[in-house]
Amino acid sequence: MTHAPTIPIVCPDCDLLQRMPGLEPGMRCLCLRCRRVLAARPAGSEDLPLALAISAAIAYLVANLIPLMELSVVGRYSSTTITGGAFEMWLQGQRATAVLVAFSAVIAPGGYILMMLALLLAARRPRLPEWAGEVLRWVSHLQTWSMVEVMMLGVLVALVKIAQLATVTPGVGMYAFGALVLLLPAIGLAIDRAALWRRVAWAGSTPAGRRAGAGA
Repeated sequence: MTHAPTIPIVCPDCDLLQRMPGLEPGMRCLCLRCRRVLAARPAGSEDLPLALAISAAIAYLVANLIPLMELSVVGRYSSTTITGGAFEMWLQGQRATAVLVAFSAVIAPGGYILMMLALLLAARRPRLPEWAGEVLRWVSHLQTWSMVEVMMLGVLVALVKIAQLATVTPGVGMYAFGALVLLLPAIGLAIDRAALWRRVAWAGSTPAGRRAGAGA
């Protein structure tokens, strides 16, 4: 009789040290004490996260290069992108708001998508490179600061208010930005981070590192 391999894990909420069994696709592991989800293995294809990341990269470029909307007031037209809106805030003296908008709606999502693409492409190799572990840590931080859904909510509220004073025509960038709001969390749900962590090739796990450790 064979048993599924178990992995020691500490619950981040209650600090209970326990062993997590090997998970089958679609299964979740809950903490024995507080019932927090410790790990989950997606049931989709292994190529799904990469496909979502590529789609998110395309939507990100379109949302930042093509205007979100076009305003028409008494024959005068105006349009802007996300980066253009942040730059305009900077010029008007609202520098703190401009920096927050630029970071949470442009820099953080762009960095998250770029790192996910690098990580998922590297994961297609038999052995993950050593920098993959550091990228996994940064991905978690950037995902926290990526607030495109908050930006989208603000844009929709502004649309409702401006529509009473001007004619608003949503642009292609608006639809791309809406797609990005859905794609970013979909990547996090489709990727198996626990499996990636187990494949990370740390320096001490390489043959050279083991020989150096033995010599010391």
